[in-house]
Amino acid sequence: MSDYGFHSASVGHAPDTGNGFALCRADVTPHACRVCVKLASVQVLHACPNARQAAIWYKHCAMRYTNDQLYDVKTEDPTYLVSSDRNVSNGERFMAERAVLVADLVAKAANGSSEIKAGVGFRVSSDNEFSKICGLVQCSPELSSLDCQACLREAYKSFQSVAAEGFRVLNPDCNVRYELSVFYNESRLAELGVPAIASLPSSPARQPGNDTKPGNTTRPFLRIDGKNITPEKKDDNTRLVYIRIAASVALALIFTACIVFFVRASGPSCEVTETADSISGGEFMQYDFISVSAATNGFDVANKLGRGGFGIVYKGNLETGEKVAVKRLSKDSRQGNVEFKNEVFLVAKLRHRNLVKLLGFSMEGTERLLIYEFVQNASLDHFIFDPVKRSQLDWDSRYKIIRGIAKGILYLHEESGLKIIHRDLKASNVLLDEKMNPKVSDFGLARLIKQDDIHASTTKIVGTYGYMAPEYAMRGQYSFKSDVFSFGVLVLEIVSGRRNACIQKGKMNVEELLTLAWRSWQEGTALDMVDPVLTNSACCVRDMMRSIHIGLLCVQEDPANRPTMASVALMLSSSTMTLPLPDEPAFHLNLMNPNIKEANSSVGSLSVNDYSVTELHPR
Repeated sequence: MSDYGFHSASVGHAPDTGNGFALCRADVTPHACRVCVKLASVQVLHACPNARQAAIWYKHCAMRYTNDQLYDVKTEDPTYLVSSDRNVSNGERFMAERAVLVADLVAKAANGSSEIKAGVGFRVSSDNEFSKICGLVQCSPELSSLDCQACLREAYKSFQSVAAEGFRVLNPDCNVRYELSVFYNESRLAELGVPAIASLPSSPARQPGNDTKPGNTTRPFLRIDGKNITPEKKDDNTRLVYIRIAASVALALIFTACIVFFVRASGPSCEVTETADSISGGEFMQYDFISVSAATNGFDVANKLGRGGFGIVYKGNLETGEKVAVKRLSKDSRQGNVEFKNEVFLVAKLRHRNLVKLLGFSMEGTERLLIYEFVQNASLDHFIFDPVKRSQLDWDSRYKIIRGIAKGILYLHEESGLKIIHRDLKASNVLLDEKMNPKVSDFGLARLIKQDDIHASTTKIVGTYGYMAPEYAMRGQYSFKSDVFSFGVLVLEIVSGRRNACIQKGKMNVEELLTLAWRSWQEGTALDMVDPVLTNSACCVRDMMRSIHIGLLCVQEDPANRPTMASVALMLSSSTMTLPLPDEPAFHLNLMNPNIKEANSSVGSLSVNDYSVTELHPR
C-alpha cells in the first residue's frame, strides 16, 4: 500500500486476467490501512472462495477484484447504502445546503492527483437543527476526472431526495459520506494535502442550479439530473464559528459493525451483513474492528496477555494513548452470541472499584471483541500460586484482596440494583491493578435473576472444577450461595497459596484443599496450612485464622448454612463479631459425575463443558 492508501495489481494473461485494488479511506493512518486491507483480503476469500468478481467494504477500507476491466464505471456496479434512521425536519433547506457541500467536495475530488482523489469539509448552516453538515467523498485515484465525477454523481442520486441526518454510499470505485458532526481525521488529511474546506450558507439558502449556467468553465460544477450545482466561492479571511451539536451517531453505529460482500452474476453470490444493532444502551461504546485490531498491532502474539476457553486477551494501545485489554472471542469457542451479549449487557451496567470496567465492544461479521480497562498486574493466580511472585503479596495485601473481592461480589448480589450471580469466581478471574487492588472480571457466565427469586437452575452446567458448589455441579442449581462457595474456596487459596484443584493429570490429589482446611481446623493446627512465605507475619495470625474460619463457613455443603456476602463483608470488617462454627465442608465436588468432563489436564485450567474463562499471563 502507498502512503495514500491505494494499491492496484493485475495477474495472469487474457482471458484469465485477474484485476484488483484496495482503497483505504483518505483519513486513515497507514498502519490502520494495512491492517484493514490484510483483514479484507483474508475475509473476502473466505466468504467468496469461488467467486470471479467480488467487493468487500469495511469502515476504513474497500477491496475489489474482477476478471473484467477495472474502472469501467457502470450504473449496475454493486453499491451499498447505509442511512441514519432519523431525518432532519427542515428537509428542503437541509437538502439544498447539502447539495452545495457535495458539489464543493466532488469538484475537489475530481480535480485530485493520480495519488489521491478526495474532498472533505463542512458547510455551516444558520438552521438550528443542523448547524453543520460534514462530508467526505473519494474516488479511486486511477479514475479519470470525468469518471470520478460520474461515479460520485451516481452516488449522490442515492440520497438526493432524502433528508437523513447521515448517509453513506459505497461503490467499488468511489464513496460518499456525510454526517452532522466531524467524523474524519483532519490532521491526517492535511498531511496528504487534502485540507478540509469550509463554506458559509447563502442568505437565503441557495437552491442548486440557480446561479450557474452550463458551459461556465471558470468554476467547476456538478450536473445532476439536469441541474447545475456550483461550489460556493469562499472568503479565505472569514473566521468560522465551530458549533458543536448533539448529532445522531446512528449511521456510525450501524456501519461500524457491518461487513458486506457483493459478487456479480458471473460468480456465486455471498453476503455478510451481521451488525451489532441488537446491543445498545449502557455506559459503553462500540468500537470498529479495524481500530481495535490496529491498537493490538493486528492481534500480534507479542501483545498476548493470556488465553482461555473463550479466546485470547491482548494488550492494546488506542489512538488516544489509552491502554486496554481486548478479549477476542475464539471462532471455535462455545461462548456464542448469547454469552457475548450477556457479558456486554451485564458489565456495561456495573460500576464498582472492585469490578473490571468494560469500555466497549466490537461485533463485526464473525468477530466478537470486548474492550476492557487495562489492569496492570494481570491475575491473582499468577501471584499466589507462583513460587517466586507469591512473596510479593504479604498478608496485608492478601487481606485487602480478600475484602475487595467480597465487596465486588456483594455489589453484584445486592448493591448494583440488579441481582447478578457471577458463576465463575476463581483466582484467574480476579485481576490486580498497580496498587494490588482486586477487580473481579469475566462475566460471560454471569446470570441475572428476577428480583423475587433466590435461586435458579440450568441443564447447561458451566464453570471451573474446584470452585463450583456441589448443588450446582450435581443438579444445576445456582444461587448467590453458589458464589459464596466459590469465594470461600478462593479465600482458602489466598491464605494457603495452594490450588483447590481436584484433578491433576487425571489423578486425585493426595489431599484436596478443603479436606486439608477442615482437618487442620478440627485438629487445632489451622496455621499449618498458611502459606509458608507468611510465617513471619506473627502480628496477623488472628486475621489469618479468621479468614480460614470465614472460608470454611462459605464452603459448607448445605447452601442454607453458608453466609450471605453481606454477612461475609461484615465478618471481614469487624474483628469483634463472633463467628458461628462451620459444619463439615463439601469435599465431594462430583468428580464422578458423567455430565462433567475434564476440558484441560493442566492444573488451574480445569473446566466444565470446555469452559475455561480467560487466564492472564503477566508481561
